[in-house]
Amino acid sequence: MPKVRVAIIGIGNCASSLVQGVHYYRNAKEGDLIPGIMHVNLGGYHIRDIEFTLGIDIDKNKVGKDLAQAIFTYPNNTYQFCNVPKLGVKVVRGMTHDGLGEYLSKIITKAPGPTADIVRLLRETKTDVVINFLPVGSEEATKWYVEQTLEAGCAFINCIPVFIASQKYWQRRFKQRGLPVIGDDIKSQVGATIVHRTLTNLLIERGVKLERTSQLNVGGNTDFLNMLERARLKSKRISKTGAVTSLIPYDLGEENIYIGPSDYVAWLKDRKWAHIRLEAKTFGDVPLNIELKLEVWDSPNSAGVVIDAIRCAKLALNHGLSGALIGPSSYFMKTPPRQFPDHICRRKTEQFIARYGRRR
Repeated sequence: MPKVRVAIIGIGNCASSLVQGVHYYRNAKEGDLIPGIMHVNLGGYHIRDIEFTLGIDIDKNKVGKDLAQAIFTYPNNTYQFCNVPKLGVKVVRGMTHDGLGEYLSKIITKAPGPTADIVRLLRETKTDVVINFLPVGSEEATKWYVEQTLEAGCAFINCIPVFIASQKYWQRRFKQRGLPVIGDDIKSQVGATIVHRTLTNLLIERGVKLERTSQLNVGGNTDFLNMLERARLKSKRISKTGAVTSLIPYDLGEENIYIGPSDYVAWLKDRKWAHIRLEAKTFGDVPLNIELKLEVWDSPNSAGVVIDAIRCAKLALNHGLSGALIGPSSYFMKTPPRQFPDHICRRKTEQFIARYGRRR
């Protein structure tokens, strides 16, 4: 069976959980129920059919290492659920641009030497899919890597809140190159966004009037450290807020909604605490309030979703699909080109897999 060859930009916690997960489930049977995975065999591709071709980072402690070593290198601090043997995949020096902010620069030192020839490496390794795990706020760096990906002829999965797949300019660029893109901003298996969306949808469908809501998140990984720089937080707040408000058929008013990362607590490591509150009115204008706290390990919570997105991107490549993939983007991402209720997102993605899946 052909493989799905994958390059990763940004070898942080999300990359760690993804690489661990592919190895952890390499022997899964097709009938197994795997948490966070739609199908062990998705469209003809097993989880073990994902092969990593290239790691890209700027941290001197990671550049030059085997990918299997780099994923466990400080400041990575996510849950280690699998020992990954050496993969023979080197982490190369990437482009910095705005990928290293004020707070990350205090714990990360840039690797010496020039930026690697990314286009050449993607071509030489016969990479199919490029995944973007850069820090939040890396606008210029993301756009630079998109250009390299387009030039190399690869599919692109944008897991961060820099708006690519959701923007007509970039949709057109991928169309012109005959390449697919999935984005933007990964939606975890059961994270703060999907829980908040589900509760919001429940109220709307049951005829309850939502009046105000908030979501306050704290964590201890480099993503939360990076977002202490408030200027880098803007796109993240837009992405998370839009994912919820897209389900509400009326305007709450800007003062009645706050959704976004709130602070950094180092000892939480890669755990995230999400505090969600919804205030509403029921029949007779009687108040109804919902308040909950969700605790998750942030990066493993998204890894299964990325595994499915990778295989959908490969199916699109196989069939010459180009531009933004509407169904998969809506299910896997917070800010897709088009928003739908989650049960419709799931149905559209299953239809995509059924239509474009490979037959043995």
